[in-house]
Amino acid sequence: MDQKKQRNFSRWGFLLSAVGSAVGMANVWGFPAKMGSHGGFAFLVAYLFFVALFSVVGLSTEYAIGRRARTGTLGSYREAWATRGEGMGRIGGLVGWLPLAGSMCIAIGYAVIVSYVLKAFFDSVTGGLMHVDTGAWFDAFSGTAYSVIPFHVIVVVGTLLTLLLGAKSIEKSNKIMMPAFFIIFVILAVRVSLLPGAAEGYKFMFTPRWETLKDPMVWVWAMGQAFFSLSVTGSGMIVYGAYLDEKESVVPLAVRTAIFDTIAALVAALVIIPACFAYGLDVGAGPALLFVTLPRILQDIPFGQVFAIFLYTAMVFAGISSLQNMFEAVGESLQHRFPKLSRRMVLVVLGVICLGFGLHMEPIFQWGPWMDIVSIYIIPIGATLGALSWFWVMKKDDLMSEINKGAERPYGGLWYNVGRWLYVCCAVILCGVALIMKIAF
Repeated sequence: MDQKKQRNFSRWGFLLSAVGSAVGMANVWGFPAKMGSHGGFAFLVAYLFFVALFSVVGLSTEYAIGRRARTGTLGSYREAWATRGEGMGRIGGLVGWLPLAGSMCIAIGYAVIVSYVLKAFFDSVTGGLMHVDTGAWFDAFSGTAYSVIPFHVIVVVGTLLTLLLGAKSIEKSNKIMMPAFFIIFVILAVRVSLLPGAAEGYKFMFTPRWETLKDPMVWVWAMGQAFFSLSVTGSGMIVYGAYLDEKESVVPLAVRTAIFDTIAALVAALVIIPACFAYGLDVGAGPALLFVTLPRILQDIPFGQVFAIFLYTAMVFAGISSLQNMFEAVGESLQHRFPKLSRRMVLVVLGVICLGFGLHMEPIFQWGPWMDIVSIYIIPIGATLGALSWFWVMKKDDLMSEINKGAERPYGGLWYNVGRWLYVCCAVILCGVALIMKIAF
């Protein structure tokens, strides 16, 4: 098999697949919860700044690096470092294992979370969710070991089945899931706007409180949210870059991905924050927003069951589209690193690993330490290793040559220096702050 065999997405298919990877739990409960806890509009301003920065220089670089190597994460690091010599290339190949491990670790924990979403979808369809105390309902299954094993099997196996036909299956499934996600959340946002008291939520979201920007932690939280939401982890988006046509300009594509991802986060916030204000609930409740707050609201409105089905359908789509990217990042890399392994064999191995963790599934709260390790250590370190690899190890001319493929106007020193100094600095700061906060608290 040609190690650099080209299997390009269409432009629209690529964009929807990339947006599908980016759009997920970070948008639906992460963004509204952080916006609610860190100053509302001020947080949004800081977040938009980092999204613009990370998309233009960070996400576009991961697309470009993936397209250049067409081998997944491991081969991309190897080739980037090899611009400094074959010995450095071997070191780069080893460095790439950490961000790749990050993708697998995220997938393991993420599959558990999506299993709980699927449980909520099932209870919405049967109507059981409409007649319970939502807090007691959530505590009952989230605090009980092995309570969602069947849903976990469906999530893992179902996601892997969408990948069996190769890259094109990712494109085809996201052409259905992503438009459906946006349509459903727009419908929910319109319905929430009709709730008495929702206007206070809009005021909170869009009234400037500029003094809040003096708090450095608002910027740190916004930075972390932007990194996680755009999936700039030094691994995940590289694999989609491998399916990108040589004629496409990566920077505009990265910006479009960020725009759609931000719209998804804002639409989710327009559902959750006004609803919380209408019912006097905590807008910074995190996962409880999705499993306790919103179901309680949906119980009280006409056709609430229909809207509950809509909500959790959209969330299942968002979760699966993100899992696709995580599994594909690991699978594509292993397939190229070990060419004797077939795609089907690699996917089966990934499925067994995920299901193995699922068979030992504990209550969702027990996954906190696992996700802490992933989000506080592996993801920031992986993102930092990627940023340093592209802007400090890889030769500038090789990077700029790939960035400028398909570009109407070539990007030059300004773009490169913003990446080398500002973007890399942000990655290092986030990594350092995350480690300090973990040690301190």
